Amino acid sequence: MTTLATAPAPGFEAPGVADFDLPPIFGPVTKPVVQLVLAAIIIYVAFRYSVRKPALVPSKSQFLGESFHGIVRNSIARDMIGPEFLKYVPFLTTLFAFLLVNNLFGIIPLFQFPTFSHPGVPYALAAMVWLIFTYVGIRHHGFLGYLRTSTWPPDVPWWVRIILTPIEFISNILLRPVTLSLRLFGNMFAGHLLLLVFILGGEYMLFTADSILLKVLSPFAFGMGIVFTFFEAFVQVVQAYIFVMLTASYIGTVLADDH
Repeated sequence: MTTLATAPAPGFEAPGVADFDLPPIFGPVTKPVVQLVLAAIIIYVAFRYSVRKPALVPSKSQFLGESFHGIVRNSIARDMIGPEFLKYVPFLTTLFAFLLVNNLFGIIPLFQFPTFSHPGVPYALAAMVWLIFTYVGIRHHGFLGYLRTSTWPPDVPWWVRIILTPIEFISNILLRPVTLSLRLFGNMFAGHLLLLVFILGGEYMLFTADSILLKVLSPFAFGMGIVFTFFEAFVQVVQAYIFVMLTASYIGTVLADDH
């Protein structure tokens, strides 16, 4: 008499880069594209709703909208840009809201994917920011004046400038959009990957693994997933704030008369 052998449970396949390569929803449209459009709609509707009936004594929605605007105006634009900050507040407020909504998509049920964890999206946003502060600098100083203030530090011996000017050119003009995008992408990618490890690992331990010990420990994996969800929410807000703060800092730098 023969007995049938039971196949061992398949091993846990750790999440990786392939989990971020989402298939198209229809045609060339992918989930990040849908989220980008949806974020723009959400922001427009939210701000329009907050100012639908402006009053001296603000409603709750008006108070929230004004508070959000005030954070960007007072804590970022005024401190980082200087006397000309007011003209850049609408752009920075919109940028902050856009970043925040797309980051928070990573922990919102049904979405659960931070848009900027897909590298092309933060690269495009950082390129747009680079074009804006480069245009501001050229308009303010002229093309040669912008290059001088960005790459020609004053009160430095000529032989030091020979070494320092190429470094300043690479750092202030070429690398700023790269570091701006990589910081956002890296944090969103790593955070989402960490959540996948705990959630998918807990699911594997509970439903697939043969070990009783792993099944007993699976709630701890889910619990860590919940803990890191709150931590990821904090990181998402902070990264949106840092991106906007650095953008304002770059604008303020190119408006300065000295290096």
